[in-house]
Amino acid sequence: MLANDKRDIEDVGGRTLPWSALLRLPQTWGTIIARAFTDPVWFFVADWFPIYLVAKGIDLRSGFLAVWVPFIAADLGNFFGGTASGWLIGRGWTLGWARKAVVVFGGTGVMLLIPTIWTTNLYVIVSLFALATFSYASFSTIANVLPSDLYESSSVASVSGISGSAAGVGTIVAFFLIGRVSDLRQGTATHVFDPIMVVAGIIPFIGMLLVLLLVRNTEATKQNQVREI
Repeated sequence: MLANDKRDIEDVGGRTLPWSALLRLPQTWGTIIARAFTDPVWFFVADWFPIYLVAKGIDLRSGFLAVWVPFIAADLGNFFGGTASGWLIGRGWTLGWARKAVVVFGGTGVMLLIPTIWTTNLYVIVSLFALATFSYASFSTIANVLPSDLYESSSVASVSGISGSAAGVGTIVAFFLIGRVSDLRQGTATHVFDPIMVVAGIIPFIGMLLVLLLVRNTEATKQNQVREI
């Protein structure tokens, strides 16, 4: 028997689901969207935040230390996402609701990127970015554990790989569009990034809504294709 044939023999009760079956499940699309709608925002912040500050007329020499604040906040957000959902589970919440509570927090918090378009104050911008990256990282932590929450070990790698690939493609597309938009708006001075910031704040929120809609117990749960959540 070929290795590929073996992979299709097993599912949650001992058999691995083939990709064709995994992609028919709404839970799989929920995990894909959780990564694809959040990772591009993080890479935008990681690569473009200093450029954004310069576009706002801020001298990086006077705010060099402040540039690191959103990154430190993201580290803390990673810890918070896991700790908060664990804390909720310990107080009687179901796994699904504990995870989704953090997703709601994260998807809503990333929208704090949007108000930065109305200020040129370094400390306000850095504070809003820090809160947004803290929220993003909380969401991202849950996005990374959803495959193991929903699938048996035989399918976790496949779902994680699919969602990671989607996040990579989304990031490539996002960077292309960011470059195009910023080039077209070069003459708008401090407002060159305004539409980009609005989209960066809204996309994770839309992702949050889709995760809430797709990651749920369905007929596939009853058939033991997906774990109950």
